Formats: sequence, C-alpha cells, structure tokens
Amino acid sequence: MTAVLSAYLIAGRVVSNPPDVYIDETAARTVAQGIDDGVGAENLGFANVYLSERWNLKEAGVILGAVGARTHRVGLGTGLVSPARRHVLHMAAFGATMHAAFGPRFLLGLGRGDHAYLRHEGLRTAGFDAVVDYVSILRRLWAGETVTYDGPAGSYRGIKLGDTYHGPAPKVLYGTFGMPKAAEAVAKAFDGVILPPMMSPQASAAAVTRLRGACEAIGRDPSSLHIVQCVVTAPDLGIDETRALAHARAVTYLQAPEYGAALAKVNDWEFGPVERLRAALAQAKGGDELVDTAFHRIQLLEAAALVPDEWMTSSCAFGTAAQCVDKLHEFRRAGVDEITTYGSTPRQNAGLLAAWQNTPAGSLT
Repeated sequence: MTAVLSAYLIAGRVVSNPPDVYIDETAARTVAQGIDDGVGAENLGFANVYLSERWNLKEAGVILGAVGARTHRVGLGTGLVSPARRHVLHMAAFGATMHAAFGPRFLLGLGRGDHAYLRHEGLRTAGFDAVVDYVSILRRLWAGETVTYDGPAGSYRGIKLGDTYHGPAPKVLYGTFGMPKAAEAVAKAFDGVILPPMMSPQASAAAVTRLRGACEAIGRDPSSLHIVQCVVTAPDLGIDETRALAHARAVTYLQAPEYGAALAKVNDWEFGPVERLRAALAQAKGGDELVDTAFHRIQLLEAAALVPDEWMTSSCAFGTAAQCVDKLHEFRRAGVDEITTYGSTPRQNAGLLAAWQNTPAGSLT
C-alpha cells in the first residue's frame, strides 16, 4: 500500500504583517503567506494541507476557505479544532459549506485540546463521551436529520442544517496520542486519526497497534482507520532554524501540563528534563501565560537548550532531503497511512517531496 505525503500550513508565529527584521522563513509568517503556502502545496504535489487552529489569527474557516478558493485538488484539513470552539451546528455548517464551495475535499480534524490552552480562551476540554456524541450529532446533521439531544455533548432541541450537501460527508479525524481510552473513542466514532509531532517511530508504532486493536475489539475493520503522522521536517535548513523548528517548538509542547506529560509518556522520556524546563520557564515568563503566547520561538532558543538532542533526532527529520525521507520511512514502517510535514513550509519541503516521490513507498496515489 502506498502512503501519501501532506503538509501543515503556517509554520511558526502567525502575524498580520511581516516582521521588520527577517530572521528566517518560519520565524513569523503572515496569514496571507500561509494561504499562499496552501496554493504552493497543491502545485508541488502534496496530497492534503492541514491547519492547526488557534485564536491568534489562525481561524481555520477563513484560511482554509481562502486556500480552497485558489486550488482545485488538495485536501483541506483542520488539524486541529476543538469541539469547545464551535457549537455543533456551527461545526456542521463549517464542514457542509466547505464541501459545497470546493467539492468533497474538506477533512475535519478534531481534538480535545490541552486545558491550559483552552482556559486562556475561556473554554474547557470535553470528555471522550462528549467527543463521540459530538461526532455522532455532526454526522446526523450532515445527513439532513433534525437532532434533539441531551447528554455529555450538550443540550439541543430540534437543530438542523437549512440545506444539506448532496454528496459524501466530510471525513472526521481525531488528534490523539492513541492511548487506550482515546483509541476506544476513535474506533467508535472516527474515520481516522492525526498523531501529533515529536513522537518517535517506536511511539508511533505502539499507537498504531493500540488504535487498530481497538477497532478489532468492536468488530471494525482495522484497515478502515486512516492514520496520519505529523513529523517536524527541516530538510537542508540551517542549524538555528532547525533548532527553532524542533527544540524551541518542543519547549511550547512540554510546558503544557497535559500535553507535555503525554508526549513524555508515549516516548518513554525521563521527566526530569521536562521539570527543569518548566521551572526555567516559570521564572522567565511569570504568571501562568502560555510560553508560545508570551514569546516568539526564536526567543526560546536558550530554553530549548534544556531539550535533549536525542529526543529531537529520534522524533524529527533533519539533514538532507534524502536523510529526511529515510526518517519518514521509519514512520511508514511503523504502520501509518499518511505523513504530513510539520513546522517548515511546503516550499522548504519541495526537495523532500521530490525525493519521497522517487521511492516506492512514497509514491503518491
């Protein structure tokens, strides 16, 4: 079976205007540049593009809608949005409108989110039961049903879409590390998963085993679950930009209480470096402001020195384009169906994509 290669959009800090001082291509990108990246991804031959929504100029509907209007083939995915950020009818309308406008190429990636991030938006994470029911309601709305529901996903009376898209419903993916409870929810409700960046191939293989096993446990064909793996890629990039893409980005992940703990657990990383990193950040930023809202990643390189190099080399793809492809094949052998570059721009990964397409396991379908 062949695997596809996709790309995330808008690497680094998102701004409305280009910075006065240019550092590197991923230090700060504008929304307009991110939209151009989506067009470039299609032209280069990437299968799908994904956008990780944050409420600091990264509103998924606007950006993916703009990419959709300027492209014809590339899949348009959220990776991820939280159910907490949209009323279920709003989310259903988002998916239906994207399909109606651009054809059936929208991919709805959902994630519970880290409570530390959502708290700063006045929101809370949802439990697994709520997420499963939320997806069920979405599917019913897309099918043209009128829904009355009272349960963990909320309380709704007679909600429906004014019109329905006459075609296939959006595929729904779940952002997860694939731990047992999440795997059970995925098997029940989702078309696929998005495994987060900075998982090692070994961690990815273990997640694939848990996810496909959960499908088998309820009598679902394990191959019906589409598994996407995000991988930070830095092909032929300078050392400072590479460390900003990997080590400094890891700082923003490890400082988040829930996410950082989960990342360390799935990779079997000792927690001591994480605790030292969090202590250093607490002194630097003050209060409980999230580090990636307090600082640009380029400002986190000093803290990034606390992230062990071996953690990054085991979970990211560095070096030449060919070396990066070799690393991606490790994830392919772990059992994933799709790999998506992360952190760097589609243009920066053009050579990697060309090398990937020239290998049998990387040929695009």
